[in-house]
Amino acid sequence: MERVNLGRSGLRVSRLCLGTMIFGSQLDEDAAFAVMDRAVGVGIDFLDLADVYPVPPSPDAWGRTEEIVGRWLRSRRPAVAVATKCVGRVGPGANDLGGSRKHVIEACEASLRRLQAERVDLYYLHHPDLGAPMEETLEALDRLVQDGKIHYVGVSNFEAWQLGLAMAVAAERRLARVAVVQPRYNLLNRGYERDLLPLCAAADIAVVPYNPLGAGMLTGKYRRGQEPPADSRFGLGEYGRMYQQRYWSDRMFDVAEEVEAVGREIGASAACVALAWLLAQPAVTVPIVGASRPEQLDDSVRALEVRLAREHLDRLARVSQPFV
Repeated sequence: MERVNLGRSGLRVSRLCLGTMIFGSQLDEDAAFAVMDRAVGVGIDFLDLADVYPVPPSPDAWGRTEEIVGRWLRSRRPAVAVATKCVGRVGPGANDLGGSRKHVIEACEASLRRLQAERVDLYYLHHPDLGAPMEETLEALDRLVQDGKIHYVGVSNFEAWQLGLAMAVAAERRLARVAVVQPRYNLLNRGYERDLLPLCAAADIAVVPYNPLGAGMLTGKYRRGQEPPADSRFGLGEYGRMYQQRYWSDRMFDVAEEVEAVGREIGASAACVALAWLLAQPAVTVPIVGASRPEQLDDSVRALEVRLAREHLDRLARVSQPFV
């Protein structure tokens, strides 16, 4: 497994990151342990969590994923880098969410308790909080760095202008810089290529994209004109409707079918092709991959060996052009 630096930081991690958002919902603890064991076995040493996981989000489940991963870390003591997130709602109170100094620091401390850890390697703002001053949020993150509770700062779901503002505030006040950006980036959502990814490349900020397979749309498991299975991500009630709004359209099926066609030509799965395309994008540092079964990670690792020909990259770029 190749190791890469996270942007301009000194932290080296595997070329793939394991996403954990279904640990505690779709996967019980034993199944989650099996997936993490396989991840370490194939060389993945980077885990992505959030204090609001698992999904679908539920007040009675907030923090469950961190608890499961904490017990796994305690029992296995693996050499892995751990990332988690704050800002999302994790309680009923007025300050149980957001980017205030109070919430950011208290949320980090709660995550560390659930993880049974003294610190985490990477701490993200899960999304922007326009109701909190950016300087207050970044000062809270800097305090966590100074206190040794986090090593690096990241942001998720930020637009380019929001990242630019965070960079300017951090530079002006000499605060811990943003080392990592986590966007929802795949063949069905390429708009970040216009501004966010060029900004990250210019500033040497790592890009750790999530949802590389478009919630499964790019795996070939869904068919045009057919309803999604009730037990699939697209069929999970209100949460499933959100994914359908994102990814369920004829234009997106055009992309999914082209991905399958390329896979047939090169002898690889559709999922492998979609992930190989993402790995071929020069701005991408480490994609986040998920798995509901341990063996699914083997296909993700195979994508590291797939080198798409220029012809295939051009075909995929043309069919996905509507999503730039």
